[in-house]
Order: sequence, then structure tokens, then C-alpha cells
Amino acid sequence: MKNLLGLLLLAVMTFHAFAQNSSRTLITIGNEEVSVDDFLSIYNKNRQVGEQLDPKTLDEYVDLFVNFKLKVKEAESLGMDTIPAFIKELSGYRKQLAKPYLVDTEVGEQLIQEVYNRLQTEVRASHILISVSENASPLDTLKAYNKILNLRNEILNGADFASAASLYSQDPSARDNSGDLGYFSALYMVYPFENAAFNTALGEVSEIIRTRFGYHILKVTDKRSSRGEVKTAHIMVKFDKKSGHNATVDKQIAKQKIDDIYLKLIEENADFTEMAKQYSDDKKSALNGGQLPWFGSNKMVTSFEDAAFKLELEGALSKPVQTPYGWHIIKLLDRRALGAFEEEKDEIKKRVEKDSRAQLKRTYLVNRLKKEYDFKVSESVFTALKRNAEVNVITGKLSFKQPFKSPQQMIFSIANTQFYLDDFLVYLFAMPSIQGKSKDAELYIDDAFSKWSEDQIIAYEDAHLETKYNDFRLLMKEYRDGILLYELTDEKIWTKAIKDTTGLKAFYEANKDRYMWDVRVKAKIINCLNDKVAHKVQKRLRKSSVDFEKLKVKINKKSSLNMVVEEGLFSRGDNAFVDQVVWSEGVSDLIYDNQNVKIICVDEVLPPQAKALSQIKGLIISDYQESLQAKWISELKSKYLVKVNEDVLELLKNNRLNELIPVAKIEEIPVYTGNFAVAFRKALKDLGSSQKNLFEWSGKHYTTELK
Repeated sequence: MKNLLGLLLLAVMTFHAFAQNSSRTLITIGNEEVSVDDFLSIYNKNRQVGEQLDPKTLDEYVDLFVNFKLKVKEAESLGMDTIPAFIKELSGYRKQLAKPYLVDTEVGEQLIQEVYNRLQTEVRASHILISVSENASPLDTLKAYNKILNLRNEILNGADFASAASLYSQDPSARDNSGDLGYFSALYMVYPFENAAFNTALGEVSEIIRTRFGYHILKVTDKRSSRGEVKTAHIMVKFDKKSGHNATVDKQIAKQKIDDIYLKLIEENADFTEMAKQYSDDKKSALNGGQLPWFGSNKMVTSFEDAAFKLELEGALSKPVQTPYGWHIIKLLDRRALGAFEEEKDEIKKRVEKDSRAQLKRTYLVNRLKKEYDFKVSESVFTALKRNAEVNVITGKLSFKQPFKSPQQMIFSIANTQFYLDDFLVYLFAMPSIQGKSKDAELYIDDAFSKWSEDQIIAYEDAHLETKYNDFRLLMKEYRDGILLYELTDEKIWTKAIKDTTGLKAFYEANKDRYMWDVRVKAKIINCLNDKVAHKVQKRLRKSSVDFEKLKVKINKKSSLNMVVEEGLFSRGDNAFVDQVVWSEGVSDLIYDNQNVKIICVDEVLPPQAKALSQIKGLIISDYQESLQAKWISELKSKYLVKVNEDVLELLKNNRLNELIPVAKIEEIPVYTGNFAVAFRKALKDLGSSQKNLFEWSGKHYTTELK
């Protein structure tokens, strides 16, 4: 171990960055080159779909892009990309963005289509369950399997399925329902069970099904087209169960009450919503007029469900319906069938993600990656590991009979990366006790290795997404740069413009001639009820001195509508009636407005003057931000060299990029995880020591050279 640490201390760790092919470089900012391919990808993403390449727009976008990259470059120079909060935020985004790449999307689309097709049908089935845990020993598993196999054979030879379910099924509900599950559609049962239900013919008994609950067989008793969903409201009368009453009396009392309510609804046309609020014993729904959420098959008790689906017209009422909970009157509010695939797709996708079948997308991906990356297990190492393992019957802990002479042996490999026994042992010892599960050490290790190797394959794929998928690389760069841009711009521009009150006032004073009021008038718009009132008001106003408030009281003595006054400051265009008169102090002529009559009384003409900062603070802040930004961009252009390759830009404008040399394919660099010591050790073992041998760790590249 000391020798290894010494070698690590002597290792020359050099960061290696691959520059773009210079012949395809469009923009250089500082020491960073941006290829025309990356620029075009970003440009196409931001322009409207189908919009043609516009040379003028391209020039404008190049300027915007340069300004954007300058700010990002400045953020990097300030070390903002190394701040833990930034790294954590970007890591969170990457985790979300990577999700679609870490499942088999083709299988995902097939699963969505499968669900949609199945949602158009409802299956009724009965089942028998023989329980066995997922981690049961081979002996217990075989025992459960033989039991369900014998039951299936007996039923195929003529035994009654319902009777067998009542007697032998370990589903607790089977004693009451003889195994009958009612009608259901897709996404209602666990996926293996759903598959069996939809793939078994009517009247037939399925093959044996294994789920996390155990082994099942099912019999399909009916299939029908989906009834869709209904939205209903109900009035419910519970069985009172008063002291001294028996069940029969309780039901009679409830029946009489529900009949009285029904009679009032039918014969007196009473309002259903109000009746529900007043009389329904379902207090939660009663507050909303008895309304219930949308439901389809197998969501309500059968009697309620059947009565609801029999209602055909919106607003129709059922006769009183009995359920185990009481009596109900049901009102149909709405009905909907399954929509077109494109309408339902997004909602189905969300539900599939939460369903057990979602694991299939990961499983299919792992199987594909195993082929793609040439997955190989070291059978000798793996077999020796299992033979050496044992389980303590008391503690349930996994242990090994003999110590490992060489735990650094490869246990499996993918592509050019090897995974070692000692890492798997760390995973094994971190797993919980086997107590209460299978005591078979080999079975336990098989299961653990399957999960661990799948995790490693997915992690390997995750680590290579940027090099494998160019769109993902660009998307991650977009998010990274966007976060940096936001943080620095907020600090330099947005927040500064708001908090820097001194700078804001100075900017306003230096530029207030840009924020001028035009000529305005202080005026009253007097709306008179009719011509007679208007003449009377106008005559009084044209006297040398008038007490305006007294005049208003006097004119409005008989009606408050005789004289209505609006007073304020008006610019041109603010009010059509004020615009009609000469802007000089005095009382205007009468202006007729249908039956009403307007009089404009100009009290004062205000000359052009600067708007107060308080009146236009939002606008001043916005302009101040633009001023700060322009100054900042100018400073950044002085700090960082910006060069646009005009030859490449011209080829881009004329759709002649095919004349450029294609991008050279960069050889993939292996990625190692864990702490650096572990990563370096693995890289050294896999690649050998050389200045030319590169490996990636924590997003950076290092050589394996030792000195």
C-alpha cells in the first residue's frame, strides 16, 4: 500500500483537452475554440422550426453568441465553475437530463403503445396465489411451484377453479370472492399478471406466473370493450346502526330516507346539489354537491359502478342503489372514452414510469449494452468466489471460508474497462443480513452480482454519454454555461442595478432628458346627464369665480348622475375628449357623447418636464441594466481575444460547409470512478504506464505515466 501511495505521489497528472479541428473552428474566445458544428446546433435550436438560414440573422446571432461566451469565460476565470453549489446544481440537472439515455427508449415507446392498446379492453379474471418471497431458497421456491403446478393440473382435469381458489389461494380475499378480481385493464395489476390476463384466451387457464407476491394461475372469465370513465355525484344514506336496532331495521330506516330523497328529486325537481349538501352522509363529497372524482372499472364497488355506467344522459339519476356502505342516488355529470393515442400518450408515459414494467426499459438497455461493450465474466473467479462463500445460520451474515489470496482479480469487463473482485466484495459486505431470506450463499451472490454488474454497466454508460451522444454533450454544455451566465449576470447586472441606488440615481440624472413628459394639462372631464344640465353647468363655470364643490352638490341635488367629474393630468392620447379641445386654461364648448354631454375644464397647462425617478423606476432600472451590460461586454472584449473565422462563416451563410474537412473522430478515453487512488490504480492495471495512455476521472483527463 505504501509503495502504491509513493507511486501516486510521483505520478505526473496532466490535464488534456482536445481542441476542435481548426479547419472547422468558427469562433475563438480566449483559448477556447467553438466549432461551426456546435454553433450551428445551438443556432438551429433557437430559431423557429423550418425557418430558412438568414445571413443577417446569422451575423446577429454570432454577436449574441460571442457576448454569451464572453460572460461564461469570465465566470470560469473567476472560478465560479468550481464552487460546490454550482457543481451540485449542475450534477442535479445532469442526473435528470441523463435519464432518457439510461433506458431503452424504443422499448419505452412499445410499452406506451401496448398500454394504449390494452386500455381499450377490460378483462375479468379469477386467480389463485401461492405465496413465496422473491428471496426464498430454491427449496421453498420449488415447494411453492409444485403446489401451484398440482392445482393447475387438477383444474385442467376438471376441478372447479372458484372452489380451488376458496380452499387453497393465499390471497386473503379469495375466501370471500372465490378469487374473482372483477374487471380490470392495463396498469391495474403488476405487469407479469397483466400480461397473462391479456394473453390468455377467454375461458382458459393461464400458464404459471411469477410475481413479487409468489406464483399465480388465473382464469379469464370475460373480456369486453372498455367502458371508459364517468364523473358522477351521489347522495348517500348510511345504515344508522342505532343502539337496539338490528341490521334489518337499520337498512329499513336508511331505505325509507333514501326513498324520500329520491321522491323529492323526481316529483318536486329538487336541486341535487342542495339535497346532497343537506342530506348526504358522505360529508366530504357533500360539501361539493356530492361530486366524486372520475372513475373507471374496478375503482368502486360493483353495484355502484354498474349503476353509474348504466346512466346514459348527462344529468340522469339512478334509482336508489344499495352497496355495503348504504344507499346511494347517483347523478351522471360527464362521461369520457379513451382519447386518440397522441392525446393519451403523455399521461400513459407518466403512469408507465411508475409501473413495474418501467424496469424493462433498464433491463433491455443493459442487455443491449452487454452486447455492445462485449460483456465478459471471469467464470473461474466468480465460481471460486461462490464456492468459498457461506452464510452464518444464526446471524444471517455472509462470510468466506478462506481469505482471498488475490482480491484484485478481474471479475468482469466491458469495452476497455475491467471491474475487480475487491470492489464486488465491498458491495457484498455492505448488503444487509440474509436473515429471513435465502440461506443459499451461491444464490445470494448470483443475485447480488446481477444487480451490481447492472449498476456498473449503467454507470459506465452514464459516464460516457457526452462522448457517445453529441446532443447530450451540447445539452450539458448549454446547462453548464447557462447556470454560470445566470449567476454572474445576476451579480454584475440584475441585482446590482436594483441595489446600487447611488449608481441608479446618477444614471437617471445623466440621462433624464431621455425621460421627458410632453405638454400635459391638468383638467376636469365633466359628464352631464343631458343637454339642459350641461348648459347650466357651463354657464356657472364660465363665471369669474365658482366654488366647484358647491356647484356639484347643487346640480346633483335631484340625481347624482347629473354631474360626474373625472379629474387628472392628461397627455396627448390619454383621453379622446381632452384631445378635442384647445389646451389653454378655461371651459370648453359642449361635447356631445350620445345622450350625455361632456365639458372639459382646463385648470393648468404644464410645459415639458423630466419624469420623476419614482414615476419610471422600473424603466430606469431596465435601461441602467442595459448600460451596465454594454460597459461590461466592452470590458470583456478588451480582456479576451475574440476572433471570428470569416471564411467559415461565409461558407455557413452559403450552405457550403461540405467543403470543410470532416471532424476527426477522437479515440474514446476510458472513464474510472471512485476516489482518485482507486481510479489511478485501475487505469494503471488496465492500460499500463505511459505518457500516451489517458484516462478520465471526475471530468478531467490524466496520464498513467509513473516517474
